[in-house]
Amino acid sequence: MSPERVVEFICGSRGEAIRAPSSAELPAGAPRSMVIEPKFVGARALIERCVVTLAGERGLLLVGQPGTAKSMLGEVLAAAISGSSALTIQGTAGASEDHLRYGWNYAMLLDRGPRPEALVPSSVLTAMKTGKLVRIEEITRCLPEVQDALISVLSERRMMIPELEGPDGSVFAAPGFNLIATANLRDRGVSEMSSALKRRLNFETVPPIADARQEIELVRSRAQAVLRESGTETEVDASVLDILVTTFRDLREGRTGEGWNVERPAAVMSTAEAVTVAAAITRQGSFFATRKDPVSLLPGYLLGVVLKDNQEDRDRLLAYWDGPIRRRGENDALWKRMYALREVVEELGRE
Repeated sequence: MSPERVVEFICGSRGEAIRAPSSAELPAGAPRSMVIEPKFVGARALIERCVVTLAGERGLLLVGQPGTAKSMLGEVLAAAISGSSALTIQGTAGASEDHLRYGWNYAMLLDRGPRPEALVPSSVLTAMKTGKLVRIEEITRCLPEVQDALISVLSERRMMIPELEGPDGSVFAAPGFNLIATANLRDRGVSEMSSALKRRLNFETVPPIADARQEIELVRSRAQAVLRESGTETEVDASVLDILVTTFRDLREGRTGEGWNVERPAAVMSTAEAVTVAAAITRQGSFFATRKDPVSLLPGYLLGVVLKDNQEDRDRLLAYWDGPIRRRGENDALWKRMYALREVVEELGRE
């Protein structure tokens, strides 16, 4: 796809039907024109910068808080540009240089010695040979010496294989090769990236969704899709969505839409987590028909999200109940119902 079509594939065609070229061969029954739905909620300018970076010879590093769809953005970029997002490496503390370079079939190596057919290429090496994009998830979880195996790949566009002689000992990247990496800003126990590697990557920050209505709609649509996949056809309750997303945004940003300050918990209140909670509440209401009020399930799930890193976050959640929830409940029946559930948080927090 052209750069413009890649951006439309990810951001959508804004309601305009995109027509395939008359010369294009389409599968039987495929329409020649269609409206492209957005696959990522965010600034179009961000996607354009990502595409421009990947069209050059600098890698792309997507950074941001957990749950901001960095991995999904990398996946759809790779699918749109390379036709596949399967060349992926998961960064971990146990990853070695072999994961980023190559390994060997040791039975063949011992039997016949080092030769091309005994080589086990990494996803990076495969991407270099085929001219595709490779994705590295959570690159900062890899040790610095492992990360630095990418420096020569990105600077020289070449990977040396000293065990092989002649032309097989050097692999040059085919046109189209590049790298998309992701890293979380709030991760613990990560490895600092070397300045040499940083210079070979363009950093793009993927922020949380700015517009509350967009986030509510995204949580609704994704939760509904999750429920359909599991065979649950129940609709997500609109009142649950409104309270859930508003609460997540308040606790994530440390400030409400009304301008009230909120003490942020240590836990990450991500959009992805909100999708999971919305689907779980709806599924529980479907499984247990006696649950007529889905709002009553919110405190338990919110506490489950918050109490992951720090037990003091229970007190922060109660302070949120005594602050914004109580104030909203003075003029809104739904938030008043939510405030009445404060004792549920207290009781569950003591267990």
